[in-house]
Amino acid sequence: MDDLKLSIVMPAHNEEGSIVETLEGLLQPLLQASIPFEVIVVDDGSSDSTGAYVMELAGRYPEIRLVRNAGRHGFGMAVRLGLERFTGDAVAVMMADGSDSPLDLIRYYRKLQEGFECVFGSRFMRGGRVINYPKHKLVLNRVVNNFIRLIFGFRYNDVTNAFKCYRREVIEGIQPLISPHFNLTVEMPLKAIIRRYSYDVIPMSWTNRKTGFSKLKLQEMGSRYLFIVLYLWLEQILSRGDYHRHRTPEHTASSKATHV
Repeated sequence: MDDLKLSIVMPAHNEEGSIVETLEGLLQPLLQASIPFEVIVVDDGSSDSTGAYVMELAGRYPEIRLVRNAGRHGFGMAVRLGLERFTGDAVAVMMADGSDSPLDLIRYYRKLQEGFECVFGSRFMRGGRVINYPKHKLVLNRVVNNFIRLIFGFRYNDVTNAFKCYRREVIEGIQPLISPHFNLTVEMPLKAIIRRYSYDVIPMSWTNRKTGFSKLKLQEMGSRYLFIVLYLWLEQILSRGDYHRHRTPEHTASSKATHV
């Protein structure tokens, strides 16, 4: 199996209440699994002690790097900055609030080692779970994901979740990324699917944050999500055949990915 260096891009805005626990909880499982890795924390204009806490941890753990976003702020801008700076063979986007499981990340990594170019998780397939998901967000999540499934014609049912993993060539192949906000979570996997990169889908867990506040403002994001979905739907319609890629059988999307 490929011995890939894994980069984790973690955008953080005012996460002083969770960032230390999130990073320490991530580092130990990766070290125990002997996975070569780096964690790039992108401080997205925090006004609290997030950056200072990350710097203190970076002094003890050389795998941690702090990048400060001095430009336009926003979840998508922070992730895009991290994607410009990562040095690994593959990259995962994870949340700074501790909602994503490090054990799921290791399972993503093992799927990359099998030859897949992308690994996506689903909280809503057999084996997946959500803990303390706000009811109104859960309902809206299912409506949005079902709409995406309908117009793109696939069965993957958790496109909007940010926690996904990509080989470096995929990140290069889905450029340019244009989403400045949380709609980047939709732009990246949809572009990877449209442009015919292989992917697998595995069950994952999600746990609501223990401290702080969610940065996702549903009222502000609706039109942005709709724009990027329709933009990529148009790309899919107009580019039929343009992204045909020749791959060996082990690099095709698994049957699991088409039945989620």
